[in-house]
Amino acid sequence: MDSLEKICEDLPKKKPHRDFRMWLTSYPSPDFPVTVLQNGVKMTNEPPKGLKPNLLSSYGTDPISNREWFDSCSVPKPFRKMMFGLCFFHAYIQERKLYGPLGWTIKYQFNESDLRISALQLKLFIDEYPDAVPLDALNYLAGECNYGGRVTDDKDRRLMSVVLKQFYNEQIYADDDYKFSPSGKYFAP
Repeated sequence: MDSLEKICEDLPKKKPHRDFRMWLTSYPSPDFPVTVLQNGVKMTNEPPKGLKPNLLSSYGTDPISNREWFDSCSVPKPFRKMMFGLCFFHAYIQERKLYGPLGWTIKYQFNESDLRISALQLKLFIDEYPDAVPLDALNYLAGECNYGGRVTDDKDRRLMSVVLKQFYNEQIYADDDYKFSPSGKYFAP
């Protein structure tokens, strides 16, 4: 960070080309040089607020937004239902962050890459095993590796596993009346 700050301070002296732009991406950090922040244009990408906007955002994530990829699964019904379950799970755990220590013991940074790799694995496993969806493997990969790789607290890990099984299970694609909640308001279309 000290080197970055020095480079940015020296830029006006070196007279860069008028079309020169430097793009930096960063998570919030107390170590980020103040002078770089003061001399730059800042943009933030805030996660959507609420389940519905978060779900819509998830469906806009690559590869999920790629219609050709989405439609190419060899067993479409389980894939589509479970993809909805995965996107709903992603939205749900994002929303839990808003409740501070009531949502998660530690503030985790779940992001699109967790969703992306889980979606790719879901399609791969359903295509590979069209007769029986390998739910144990999918729950392990999503809950323990992809999303769970960020979770360090044992109680949070256990909670994530329980929540994921509400959205990643056989009933989601085998029973058209399966609901995510007792209210019946949330279900996979």
